[in-house]
Amino acid sequence: MPVLTPPVRAVLLDMDGTLVNSDAVVERCWRRWAERNGLDGDEAMKTVHGRQGHLTMALLLPDRPMERNLAENRQMLTEETADTDGVVEVPGARRLMESLAGLPHALVTSADDRLARVRMAAAGVPLPPLMITADLVGASKPDPEGFLKAAAELGIAPAECLVLEDSEAGIAAARAAGMPVLGVGPRAAAFSPDHLVDDLTGVTVTADPTGGLIVRLP
Repeated sequence: MPVLTPPVRAVLLDMDGTLVNSDAVVERCWRRWAERNGLDGDEAMKTVHGRQGHLTMALLLPDRPMERNLAENRQMLTEETADTDGVVEVPGARRLMESLAGLPHALVTSADDRLARVRMAAAGVPLPPLMITADLVGASKPDPEGFLKAAAELGIAPAECLVLEDSEAGIAAARAAGMPVLGVGPRAAAFSPDHLVDDLTGVTVTADPTGGLIVRLP
């Protein structure tokens, strides 16, 4: 069971694709949006993961006014929040979050607060005390703002925060923040994270006597 080095003092976790498998909902909602806008659904799905919705729309339809993207993103969030069919935990997520209780950690997600709470509850994964959601940042992943904000709130240097991520945008955001990345799942494998696991089964985090965290991988 390998132990991650250098020492880690906090764990920052993405939600969708990392703790919660919400792919079924994302596919349904975004393919409907793509069809309404005359886009190929398969091509659209290559862009949506990890980003706030309005940024995805801006990338897919660069000539549209941002006001329209923001309005449609609000509609998209409403649709996604109402649809929890097929939302399940990534294997090992519940146990990992339970083990992190009392240790420095945070959720950093491109979902808004309401959607994050709905999806975590639907998957049966405990919420951490600190959540950095889309409501609290001015820039979406791949911008590092969310991860840097979480590190600042925890009082931990960015280089000592381990990020768990699955998407290209999320891994890029963590790298821009100067944080090592543990990639979760096959989507992450394509973007060369520092470490990689199939899922969270067997990933453990414990405190060490110096105040750091010992992260072990299966």
